Amino acid sequence: MAFIDQTDAASLIPQEVSNEIIKAVPEYSYALQLMKKLPNMSKRQRRIPVMASLATASFINKGTTNTPADKKRTTKLAWEDKFIDAEEIAAIIPVPEDIIEDADYDIWGECKTALTEAFGIAIDQAIFFGTGAPTSWPDDIITGATSAGNVVALGTGEDLLQDVSSIMASVESDGYDVTGFVAPITIKAQLRDLRDALGRPVFMESFQGPVSYTLFGAPIQFVKSGMWDISKAQLVGGDFQSAVYAIRQDITFKILTEGVIQDEDGDIIYNLAQQDMLAIRAVMRLGWQVPNPVNRLQPVKANRFPFGIIT
Repeated sequence: MAFIDQTDAASLIPQEVSNEIIKAVPEYSYALQLMKKLPNMSKRQRRIPVMASLATASFINKGTTNTPADKKRTTKLAWEDKFIDAEEIAAIIPVPEDIIEDADYDIWGECKTALTEAFGIAIDQAIFFGTGAPTSWPDDIITGATSAGNVVALGTGEDLLQDVSSIMASVESDGYDVTGFVAPITIKAQLRDLRDALGRPVFMESFQGPVSYTLFGAPIQFVKSGMWDISKAQLVGGDFQSAVYAIRQDITFKILTEGVIQDEDGDIIYNLAQQDMLAIRAVMRLGWQVPNPVNRLQPVKANRFPFGIIT
């Protein structure tokens, strides 16, 4: 009995397409666009040595003898290990065979776009909010900022800009500079409504021209993917270059021609053989980390984090 096996369908997913998706996923993720990318991982786990204590120095008092002040004092450095664990993210797209046969457009092109968008959303939800995040990953940005006390409730200041300045101050007191902001697109309306002392719009020079949004010199990205959980944060700002990620470049694709696909409850929703369907399965692995090394401004690890949030 003849059937389409993986060898027959392999040409549908050439290697250059795999590489395209690897490169495209960060473009669909707001977090990965802003974070620092490390070289691709060759193994499942990468160790990052992080400074845990700083050196000290003191002057020598030559006018005294046999006292602690006339002796050179020792100091030391210490490091701790943090790890980037590459975890799997996957998606399956079932496609009826008759659609593939009858379609006048590029089915694989549609699948590629859908997969990169879905991967980007899943990555952002895990990094920002911890939604679906692997247990080996660090605390999400919202949790980390909350634990460090870098939280301001919307409306605490006279306007949104004062609230933004307050979270910037929290991040700066932890030894970091704010390099960017991420917020849902709905916050644009609040920025448009901001007025100066003369009643003029803060962000608009003309009602006809385009508006360039920056907050105190740092760019802001407005999320349109639908991944943002506004119940947890109205805006995130921080030093995104102090968060790093790496891709374990082993993205794989497989054409499934038989078997069943189950939902989260274990119920069968597709039977590929019985329903004359194919399924394209895509898998990739990546990880991220916030090294958060010790610095002179905030030596207490629990109180130090490179991000702040407005809730």
